[in-house]
Amino acid sequence: MYTLSRVTPILRIFDEAKAREFYIDFLGFKVDWEHRFEGGDFPVYMQVSLGDCVLHLSEHYGDGSPGASIRIAVRDLDGYQATLLAKEFKYARPGIQTMPWGTREMTIRDPSSNRLSFEEPVAAGA
Repeated sequence: MYTLSRVTPILRIFDEAKAREFYIDFLGFKVDWEHRFEGGDFPVYMQVSLGDCVLHLSEHYGDGSPGASIRIAVRDLDGYQATLLAKEFKYARPGIQTMPWGTREMTIRDPSSNRLSFEEPVAAGA
């Protein structure tokens, strides 16, 4: 019998500096590794992570379409939101919405228009 494991989305980015500002400085991810063919000013392909969440970010044409949407499960969404708001990032002040399908979500667009929805289940009895 086979099993499936973790999915690692590849998000297309257009500006490495803006992507680093958003994912590293604002969201709190860390760079695990990065690669450039032939070095220099070639496009970057990198892995970033925060906890168990792993994302690949790519400047390479064809490595995904800008405007993708991904959903990321999080524990303590309120705490994460408070951490982000305290940074006073001028491009995002994310709010939380309760959705009719039973989750609370905080959605943020990255500088390349990819949509990240951080979600947690609505607490029982809420």
